[in-house]
Amino acid sequence: MTNMDQEDADQEDADQERVSATLTIAASAEQVFAVLADPVRHAAIDGTGWVEEPVDREPLTAPGQVFRMAMYLASRGVNYQTANVVQHFDPPRTISWWTGTEHDDGALELGGWVWRYDLVPVGPSETEVTLSYDWSEVPQLVRDRGIPFPPFGPDHLPRSLAHLAELATKD
Repeated sequence: MTNMDQEDADQEDADQERVSATLTIAASAEQVFAVLADPVRHAAIDGTGWVEEPVDREPLTAPGQVFRMAMYLASRGVNYQTANVVQHFDPPRTISWWTGTEHDDGALELGGWVWRYDLVPVGPSETEVTLSYDWSEVPQLVRDRGIPFPPFGPDHLPRSLAHLAELATKD
């Protein structure tokens, strides 16, 4: 296999481990980004109903920032908490974070999946928003637990974007 063939194969594998949805929202990129950078609003954005409330309420401001969310997985009757690390923070264009857990000693263990929002202005008062979920870096140990990826149905991303649109257009 040539280097070019390997690069094409690697890209195909990555594409199979990433889902995305896009929606044009009738709000400026700054308005949309402000909603995304506010963990207090994440439960209202979430299309799964798993996000309950922020543990950390401070706005997101920089890569490396950690914010925690209280979660509930109804199908298993489990309350849990995520620790999220901001990966990209480029207002008003891109915001993303890795999701994982925090151990009792404060050490973070990231699961290998990333939530990412890319915003493209479409004039002064509309923004095309692409939400993607990428699980290409999930370690084999996690995959061996039998957790399906993505762990949500196909309507989750479009529903989350619709919620985001509602919030951004109210501001």
